[in-house]
Amino acid sequence: MSERAAAGGGKWVDVAPERLPRWLENFATRHGPYTEEGLTLIAADGASAAWQPPPGAGPAATMTELIRLAQAPRRLGLLLARKGAVAAGIADGPELVVSKVDTHYVQGRTAAGGWSQQRFARRRDNQAKAAAADGAGIVGRILLPGVRDLTALVTGGDRTAVEAVLAPPPLRPLAEIRAERFLDVPEPRHAVLLSAIAGARAVSVLVREP
Repeated sequence: MSERAAAGGGKWVDVAPERLPRWLENFATRHGPYTEEGLTLIAADGASAAWQPPPGAGPAATMTELIRLAQAPRRLGLLLARKGAVAAGIADGPELVVSKVDTHYVQGRTAAGGWSQQRFARRRDNQAKAAAADGAGIVGRILLPGVRDLTALVTGGDRTAVEAVLAPPPLRPLAEIRAERFLDVPEPRHAVLLSAIAGARAVSVLVREP
C-alpha cells in the first residue's frame, strides 16, 4: 500500500484488491461507522474515502461491485519508459507472464556552449529517436499480438518517453486502451516491471481526515 499527497488536501492511497475488505474494516475502526454514497464513504467523525476503479476493471456503482470487479482476473499491458530504457510486459492478475526489457544509450545534457552544444543536442536527439523506435518495436512484439485480451494498458516512467514509444500508427490499438493512471517508477528494469504490477492493479482512494 502506497500513499501520496493529494492536491486540495487529503491523500491518495493505493490498496491491493485483495486487501480491500480489511481496509474498510480498519477505516470503520479508526473513524466510526460509515455510510456509502456511491463509491464515497462518509464516516461518523467526518472522514471521507472516495474510491476509483482500477485500470481495466470497468465502472462500479457500489463498493460491493467495486470489490468484485477489482478482484476479478484481468490481463493488463505494462509499458515503462525513461530516456533510453523501456520495459514492456503483460500481467495476468499479479503474475508477469511475458516481458522484455531493453536499454539504449542516450547522451545526457552538456554544459558546453556554441557549436559543441548544438552538435551534442543533435546527437542526443538522434539517440532518443532511435531509443523510441527500438522501444516501439519491443512494444509491438510483446503487447500488440494480444491486445484484444488486455483490459487496459498502464504506463509509467517519463511521459515524453512513453508518448514517443506509442507514437507509431501501428501501436494505435494499444494507445486506445491506455489507462489514465501513470506510474512513477525509476529507470525500467525487470525488477521495476515486476513491482509495477502492484501499482497497476491497485485501487486508488482519496482519503480526507476530519
